[in-house]
Amino acid sequence: MRNILFVLIILTSLFASNIQPIEKYKASGAVIDIIVDKDKLYASTAAGGVDIFDIKTKKILRKIKLPNIKDFTGEEVNTKVFSVDKLAADILILTQGQQGYSRIYIDTNSKIKNIITDADSMAIAKAKFINKNTLLLAMLSNEILSYDIKRKKINWLTQASGAKFSNFKLNEKKTEVVIADESGALKIIDIKNGKITKILKGQNLDNVFQVDYKNGIIATAGQDRRAVIYAIKFSSAYYKKSHFLIYSIGLSPSGKLAGYASDEDNNITIFDTITQKTIGIYTGNRMTLTNIVFYGENQFFSSSDDKTINLYKIK
Repeated sequence: MRNILFVLIILTSLFASNIQPIEKYKASGAVIDIIVDKDKLYASTAAGGVDIFDIKTKKILRKIKLPNIKDFTGEEVNTKVFSVDKLAADILILTQGQQGYSRIYIDTNSKIKNIITDADSMAIAKAKFINKNTLLLAMLSNEILSYDIKRKKINWLTQASGAKFSNFKLNEKKTEVVIADESGALKIIDIKNGKITKILKGQNLDNVFQVDYKNGIIATAGQDRRAVIYAIKFSSAYYKKSHFLIYSIGLSPSGKLAGYASDEDNNITIFDTITQKTIGIYTGNRMTLTNIVFYGENQFFSSSDDKTINLYKIK
């Protein structure tokens, strides 16, 4: 009986470690950022554009191509599109500019407007909508600011810390944002006034590459090979240790499930954030992971420094 049980455990383990994507989506270039809005997938790429997919048909509905920039030799090259966001009919696009600066475009019903230009001299690492008229911007210097689009003015500016900015994530109601940086400590900022309301520390000991925030749960991907879960409402935290740098992490909408880049083969481990039990290991990513984004509770997308975006089903 013990032998049979042992074999079943081994077979279950082998099966769980080899779960392949159910669908693949081919982008125009290496994927930097992805978001899901209803049944559409938006992917920003290093090839100078944003690809919009119909998730059901896998077809590209539209490619938004951004202006090229000139490299140090004066040759025209594709601009990298660092982040993308969607609010109603507006698509927010952050791209590389000239001389280390950034550009921000808003695409509304296929009409593109450049709202932050090279002349504004802003080195922006990430941009997302707060509302139709306000953006949340993170600078490479780790200055976090609320920006009024119409007035072209800063509402508030907060220096999150002296460490280099890594990533941020707004909560669902966009009332607060969690900031991750090289210090390992997370800062939660009130969107109304820019004040730091809470600092979470002691779990990550080094740079936090990525952070997610869903339903009161915060998850981090750390250079220290730790995937940390903070349960804000329970004032508790723990980490799962990996044998490799953890570049990416994502939470399901309920915060009950988390997925993180768990090894050097770019596999993704999905686990229950309450019981801490591993649900499965998902494979098929050929390069370093850039995003893990859930599509409902039981499916998730992964992107990497590759053109392929994978969709998985959690069994």
